Amino acid sequence: MAKRFKILIVDDVPKNIQIIANLLGDEEYDISYATNGNHALEQTDKTDFDLVLLDVMMPEMDGYEVCREMRKRQFYNEFPIIFITAKTDEESLLEAFDAGGQDYVTKPFKAPELMARIKTHLKLKEFEDSQQVVIDNALAELKILNKEIIETQKEVIFTMGSIGETRSKETGLHVKRVAEYSRLLASLSGLNDIEADMVAMASPMHDIGKVGIPDSILNKKGRLTVDEFEVMKTHAVIGYEMLKHSERPLMRTAAIIALEHHEKWDGSGYPKASSKNDIHIYGRITALADVFDALGSDRCYKQAWEDEKIFELLKEQSGKHFDPGLVAIFFDNLDQFFDIRSQYKDVY
Repeated sequence: MAKRFKILIVDDVPKNIQIIANLLGDEEYDISYATNGNHALEQTDKTDFDLVLLDVMMPEMDGYEVCREMRKRQFYNEFPIIFITAKTDEESLLEAFDAGGQDYVTKPFKAPELMARIKTHLKLKEFEDSQQVVIDNALAELKILNKEIIETQKEVIFTMGSIGETRSKETGLHVKRVAEYSRLLASLSGLNDIEADMVAMASPMHDIGKVGIPDSILNKKGRLTVDEFEVMKTHAVIGYEMLKHSERPLMRTAAIIALEHHEKWDGSGYPKASSKNDIHIYGRITALADVFDALGSDRCYKQAWEDEKIFELLKEQSGKHFDPGLVAIFFDNLDQFFDIRSQYKDVY
């Protein structure tokens, strides 16, 4: 079934409206009309017309003003506007096109010419609408594909992070908890949602460099020797070297976190001995999230600490190991961190 085009005729003389309506007939078109500018605007606000036939000389609001206002309000439906007027001077013609009109027909018009122009503009409108549907569908598919790519990246990063933790006998839930603690800290510290999500997605890679550490050191029970600890410290640089080559924001964030999550606020950390704000906020956030979770979890070389003991250490290390601003945020929002820990509790 052929589409019935919706046409609005705007003229302050009802007889003129009737002439055009009779010319169009009612078999192919749904015809509406308005006898003044305000009524015309009310019509276009509530109906998606395919074409507007607009008189120029009308009281209160002339056709040029009506056209300009219609164009301002056209957020979704860019319908063509044909001026039909007795004004024949070049200045009026130019003003019509400047106001946003697509065509200009002078009265008295020839019926075949007017119908030819109407049909031409309707065909163009129909084609543009069909192309817009194609574009909208393509954009929708692109959004879905982009979401799938992001989800795949997240899955790959989480899996790789879990591999690093598994080698040191830690659980994948540690990775998940650190990710969610990092997201919360990032958000509470003022980072926008995009950055907070980026930190959460990248933080599982903080210890990926452990894949390059020998099992004899990684899973040693008891304290490491000085030499063994020097080897252990290289995991930060190893992780950075693994991740730094990508230009993707997510992987660049992961590289920063891998390199800097063992730096300390007072400059006594590794691998660069950076201090204070020279340590990237991503590294400072992950450092606190990682240590909080590590202290509260069983490891091959220790049992989980009681909460009070963890809190004492975090307070004592505020301004030493940890960014004091982040520590304050942590204690001001303990309930939210406990909610995350409860949600991703280790099951043995």
